Amino acid sequence: MKKQQPSGGECPAAAGGGPGQGGGSVKRRPLSLLPFLSLRDYVFCMGTLLLFCTGSFFYQLNGGPPHFLLALRHCLGNSTYLDDHGPPPLKVLPFPSQVVYNRVGKCGSRTVVLLLRILSEKHGFNLVTSDIHNKTRLTKNEQMELIKNISTAEQPYLFTRHVHFLNFSRFGGDQPVYINIIRDPVSRFLSNYFFRRFGDWRGEQNHMIRTPNMRQEERYLDINVCILENYPECSNPRLFYIIPYFCGQHPRCREPGEWALERAKLNVNENFLLVGILEELEDVLLLLERFLPHYFKDVLSIYKNPEHRKLGNLTVTVKKTVPSPEAIQILYQRMRYEYEFYYYVKEQFHLLKRKFGLKSHNRKPSPRPEFFIPSPLETEEPINDEEEDDEKWLEDIYKR
Repeated sequence: MKKQQPSGGECPAAAGGGPGQGGGSVKRRPLSLLPFLSLRDYVFCMGTLLLFCTGSFFYQLNGGPPHFLLALRHCLGNSTYLDDHGPPPLKVLPFPSQVVYNRVGKCGSRTVVLLLRILSEKHGFNLVTSDIHNKTRLTKNEQMELIKNISTAEQPYLFTRHVHFLNFSRFGGDQPVYINIIRDPVSRFLSNYFFRRFGDWRGEQNHMIRTPNMRQEERYLDINVCILENYPECSNPRLFYIIPYFCGQHPRCREPGEWALERAKLNVNENFLLVGILEELEDVLLLLERFLPHYFKDVLSIYKNPEHRKLGNLTVTVKKTVPSPEAIQILYQRMRYEYEFYYYVKEQFHLLKRKFGLKSHNRKPSPRPEFFIPSPLETEEPINDEEEDDEKWLEDIYKR
């Protein structure tokens, strides 16, 4: 009885063409290297091996499997020796082992770094910090060198430094997971303005160490005079500060405008696991603990500890004063792109909070001129999602 020939849609491996067809005697082909394989089977095996090697080569070049390799895997089936005999698949999410916190100045970063030092000892991850605080823009060679140093750090690591967004994949590295925190742009500017002049509660001479060359008349310059008389420190491009941390190292990222704004938004969506709001720091810490428990487990209990709060209070800027309403209005006009980015991030952050059932409690809504963009979505009530949907959404984050 003759075997039925396979249809054209079947995989090549299913097309037998075996011996004994037509009742004739079996003749071994002289070119066959193996006694139990026909020449056709041998050619197919070698062709499959060639396809696999070629596919692996393109996989490494393009960062993913090409279509023909996917088709080959589908044809040969998903079961492999590793699947059948190796360790069982992980039941938990594979949390990233490379995290970068390119902290924005005067956005609570010293408080978070203090927490990270405690957490690194508690959970055993490698906290890589930098003593460079005033070099956020890097040349191409400096970017390559920094990325090389970060990428070779012992994993799992969390690297933190005041530096504009770095594109690791541009230089052939694995792109890490980014996190960050921002705050109301005017509040951030005022905190930085007075910190540079008078420091914080950690020591009377702290500000003298950071700005030793500042003249006395500049140190005691009234904030209203600085804004209303358009001093360089209180006008663009120095007011364009937050967006470059997310836009990146491109020269246009330092120019206030739509291009830098849109690129910053794109990077937030594609490269940042979480960008929080300092005004809601406890909720930021809650989400970080949920997303990255290997790094942030128990962070909120540590943050609320009275001893830690005592240390955290030492980083509060001293001698801050509030500008006049006229001066604040001018700052809003000069920082319109900063505010558009801030409210965009705030809206995304509140959507995350809704997903995990957190309420938004805004103690003091910051003043905002009427001409500005509409208010972001506020979260009033928690959403009761099922746990499975919650975990599925988390998986989608890590697949981005």
